[in-house]
Amino acid sequence: MTRAMRTRLALALFLTLSACGESPADRIARARQEIAGMELAAARVDLVAALAEQGDDPATLRLLADVQLRLGDGEGAAATADRLERAGATPADLMPIRAEAALLRGNPDAALALLGSAASSHAERVRAAALLAKEDASGALAALRRGVAVGADPLLLRDYARFLIGAGDFDGAASQIAALSRLQPDGFDALMLGADLAARRGRHAEAHGLLEKAAARYPKVPDALIARATVFDLEGKLDEAVAMTNRAATIAPDDPRVRDLKVQFAAMKGDWSTVRSLLAREERTLDPLSANGLSYAEAMLRTGHPEQARALFQRALTRSPNNPFSRLMLAEAQLATGDARAAHATVVPLASSVMAEQRELELAAKAAEAAGLPEATAYRARLADARRGMVKALSAEGNAALVREDWPKAVDVFSRLAQQGEDAEVLKRLALALSHQGRADEAIRTADRARALRPDDPDTSYMAGLVRVRAGRDVPAAIAMLQQAVQAAPDNVIFRQALARYHLREAS
Repeated sequence: MTRAMRTRLALALFLTLSACGESPADRIARARQEIAGMELAAARVDLVAALAEQGDDPATLRLLADVQLRLGDGEGAAATADRLERAGATPADLMPIRAEAALLRGNPDAALALLGSAASSHAERVRAAALLAKEDASGALAALRRGVAVGADPLLLRDYARFLIGAGDFDGAASQIAALSRLQPDGFDALMLGADLAARRGRHAEAHGLLEKAAARYPKVPDALIARATVFDLEGKLDEAVAMTNRAATIAPDDPRVRDLKVQFAAMKGDWSTVRSLLAREERTLDPLSANGLSYAEAMLRTGHPEQARALFQRALTRSPNNPFSRLMLAEAQLATGDARAAHATVVPLASSVMAEQRELELAAKAAEAAGLPEATAYRARLADARRGMVKALSAEGNAALVREDWPKAVDVFSRLAQQGEDAEVLKRLALALSHQGRADEAIRTADRARALRPDDPDTSYMAGLVRVRAGRDVPAAIAMLQQAVQAAPDNVIFRQALARYHLREAS
């Protein structure tokens, strides 16, 4: 029996079974309950079955189109729009559905063309998403603002809050989440976004509380449990994170997000065989810079395949030269393949920093010794230096202060670290903390020192621009610095959205 024949038989069986027992009205009522519970895939099945029995009812078709769009099913939504048109809907009425379907199918230009000059909240939301797909963050932000001015729409407020979180505007995001909560008290998006924002601010108890509420209100979707596993990970509670991932797996065992967490936590536990087994089927399609790509490369190294690991980490570092993990692991792989001089050259930028941790220094010392280089003595001396413990503790303390937005503490810690020597990473963090304390002049001077140390690093250009534009100082130059950061790292969402936010504010 051919695959096509099996498909036709399965479809016939499905339609036969769907014709028995439940009425279309029963299925539609259940679909509405499933939509309320965020069981969108189940709702799609019920709506398709109801339509197969009762014919193309416009109200049911619209409900199906909404579900398909939220599921990211552009092909299905486009087909449903065609059925709606045959059922009597006007092209103008269907335009937002078709535009969003085109966007989901990977064609933002077609989406924008379909939208034309439409200015509804739905149209502006789709326009913003299309512009973001074209990397026009300024245009996207303007569209989101216009959409909010037209009227409060839950999905628009969701997308606006997500944009602001990505841009680092946490206060602005909180305002949009509050508006969303007023429209939909205890709604799925408001709870999930509120938890995300709380976690980013280091308010882990608040995040867990919101996610517990979401898990109880939407028990058949894994999102809240997945998010809780991530928050536990942020807190350093690995066992709790694994347990929460296992709970999510009981709801959605095939969800790729669950698989990704399993990979992450297996890597953290050093279970490299499990990492390889989970990712082996995807080896050819893994993005070398993704978390899974880097974990797989390390698994290859840890399970006795250093040449393959070296190639994978080289690809990752070539695409992102400032990625410290890729650099460290490439050096380790180079050393494992017997190329000590290459390993030393690779790890030097990390080992020379005052914030270098024991792992970087140990690897640098091993590589220098294996290559017969005199630098080995200095690395060993630094390892033995009692200040290493102090610097490591201060680094952790300072980074924790940044996460919880304790700016006075962050200024104190990074100021002490800066006394250990000129280091771009320390100065960059100190500049950010000074900026948030309102000490604009010191922040600008500190950011400029970091930029002078690493003039080609987009991170230092971004920080030098950010502290200026936050203070309203030399704004044209600040915007230029942000643009330079975006040009150097076009895939960095934070850079792009910050540029959009401040550039548009300056233009308005």
